[in-house]
Amino acid sequence: MERAIRFKTLNGDVAKADRGGEVRPWTLSDILVQDTPVAYAFIGPAFFLLLFLVAYPFVLSVWFSLSDARVGETGAFIGLDNFRRLLSSSIFLQTLQNSMVFTALALGLKTIFGMALALLLYRITRFKRLIRGAVLLPFIVPTALSTLVWWWMFEPLYSVVNWTLKALHVVNRDIPWLPDPYLAMFTVILVNTWRGLPFFAITLLAGLVAIPRELYEAAESDGAGPVKRFWHVTVPLVKPVLAVVILFSTIFTLADFNIIYILTKGGPMNMTHVFATYSFVLGLQSGQIGQGAAVSLFLFPILLLVVFVGLRIVRKSTTYE
Repeated sequence: MERAIRFKTLNGDVAKADRGGEVRPWTLSDILVQDTPVAYAFIGPAFFLLLFLVAYPFVLSVWFSLSDARVGETGAFIGLDNFRRLLSSSIFLQTLQNSMVFTALALGLKTIFGMALALLLYRITRFKRLIRGAVLLPFIVPTALSTLVWWWMFEPLYSVVNWTLKALHVVNRDIPWLPDPYLAMFTVILVNTWRGLPFFAITLLAGLVAIPRELYEAAESDGAGPVKRFWHVTVPLVKPVLAVVILFSTIFTLADFNIIYILTKGGPMNMTHVFATYSFVLGLQSGQIGQGAAVSLFLFPILLLVVFVGLRIVRKSTTYE
């Protein structure tokens, strides 16, 4: 029986030769046992997906933001003129303010109610699987479909909310939920909170379940009441999970498009425009692709800062001295 001799080269590759010193050709089985070619074969599809679906659109949007491209025209390089024009636009400054208010209030509400709902789900013992499944419904239903239902509920002519409030004698006239600028902002924040609440509640519930019961029993034996146990046991141990949830939710909320566009289309008087809706209006509806891309790229450094701060908080929360 012919025996082969395996040689390992300096770069880790392996070659085979028979006893006579003649190197025989590579076979498929020889290639499959090599680490380097197999690794490249597995990484290749993911690399090309990232290249064509992430890197190429990002580079293209950077080019558009630095050009005067319009629909059907390639455009020419104009440097930072699009960004300078945006900073002098009252609509864009209003959009910037709307994005900050929308994200901060929605995140605050989701954090408070998400924690309350997680604690409630943690206490429930009967039908807990059924109830936890039902809590996920807003997150499962497609955003466009659920937002259309909310639009019908707040639509001035057929608003079931107004009908209910008047039937209960809470108000005696129709409330302009969507035509009023401030009520419209309240409405989009409410719907975004409803949509994101299950993500907060279920993730925080996973963090609560992981806390050892012995810590609560030790705190209780030391005389700590429910409030002290929550602040000194629950909050510190669930903080890393909460930081990750807030980080992801900040990214999703800042980039939200469906809820705002379906409910208000950025109106009335641009009071609910955020980066995504204003970029869509400028880039696709008005045909100013360069301006629309510049609005989108304003979001990039903000998200980068959010991710940096969020990861630092997570790292600090998970470091115990």
